[in-house]
Amino acid sequence: MRDLEQQIILYGALVVAVILHEISHGVMALAYGDDTAKRAGRLTLNPLPHLDPVGSILLPAMAVLANLPVLGWAKPVPVNPARMRNPRANMLVVGLVGPGTNFALMLGAAFWARSLWEGGDVGRMLDVAWSFALINLFLGVFNMLPIPPLDGSSLIERVLPARALPGWHRFRPYGFLVLFAGLFMFDIFGRIIHPFAEVLERFVFGG
Repeated sequence: MRDLEQQIILYGALVVAVILHEISHGVMALAYGDDTAKRAGRLTLNPLPHLDPVGSILLPAMAVLANLPVLGWAKPVPVNPARMRNPRANMLVVGLVGPGTNFALMLGAAFWARSLWEGGDVGRMLDVAWSFALINLFLGVFNMLPIPPLDGSSLIERVLPARALPGWHRFRPYGFLVLFAGLFMFDIFGRIIHPFAEVLERFVFGG
């Protein structure tokens, strides 16, 4: 029962984290002149417009029931680079603000969890704070991988010369295959995230 409760807490943390991640993309795009996300009703904390049936409900629920790590995503916020003042440069910032938001949320939750731990509060609130810090760490690092459609791929698009972009755009549809192979066949993400998770754990709980 304790494991199930922890998985439910992780699921709740995931939903909040991915929604704030997507909203941050839309808010930054709006700052650069693109109101597509605003007109689509996506700049809202209401979770319903953001939920993806597979990524936000089915996959995380299956992970909870199977006692596996909680994974998932929200529906991407619609963005129209043509409405921005400097599309290529602006899209870099729009892409990176998502992981940046997750890292900021991770820091806030980590300090919250540390203060609870140091104050001797080892109850449910500590579980919530630690889970939120960990989920945001996962999302931030995961989305910084330079693989389409993850946000880190915007770095590649920004540094590639214009003549190389058509080849990159041809590769983009296959990014999911590369991503899933790296995640599930070679555990690349696990190897990348583990050192960061250890640092976060030492910061919160000492040792």
